[in-house]
Amino acid sequence: MFALIFGGSGSGKSEYAEKLSCELAQKNEKYYIATMIPYGEEGKKRVERHKKLREGKDFYTIEQTMHISGALEKIKNPRNSTVLIECMSNLVANEMFEPGGNTQSIIKECMTIRDKCSNIIIVTNDIFSDGCIYDESTREYIRQLAYINRQLAQDADIVEEVVYSVPVRLKTIYEII
Repeated sequence: MFALIFGGSGSGKSEYAEKLSCELAQKNEKYYIATMIPYGEEGKKRVERHKKLREGKDFYTIEQTMHISGALEKIKNPRNSTVLIECMSNLVANEMFEPGGNTQSIIKECMTIRDKCSNIIIVTNDIFSDGCIYDESTREYIRQLAYINRQLAQDADIVEEVVYSVPVRLKTIYEII
């Protein structure tokens, strides 16, 4: 099963995605693929907050800030694994702005994980409606994230937007829970 979870900053999407991962995993192992490069104090605080959210949920954490399918090497038994990727907006930024990155491979690499694992849940951000005017590199980042999100949504079995901690299902291929 492939679920795409999105929402605005602070919407509760990460907490919801973790809950969904736990429900889907049942007896499968759960992997949390962390994509954030924690720049500065604010970044470190966000990482710590997410670690606290995961406490007691038995996730194996894999830090994979680029080339996301490389995380498969660290998953013991992919066919019996539920994988949560947190989050696409960080991954796109890393692949776009860090040396050696390649945004063109993200969709293919996510589909590789989908094809090898029992369940994949991808968290992404809704950054498209703030009305601000950005420089060209930020506009290109927004375009690439939007394209990737659209492609992932087309392939996903479930697409849900989290608004004020309430999941709103936008697409369902089949009922899961």
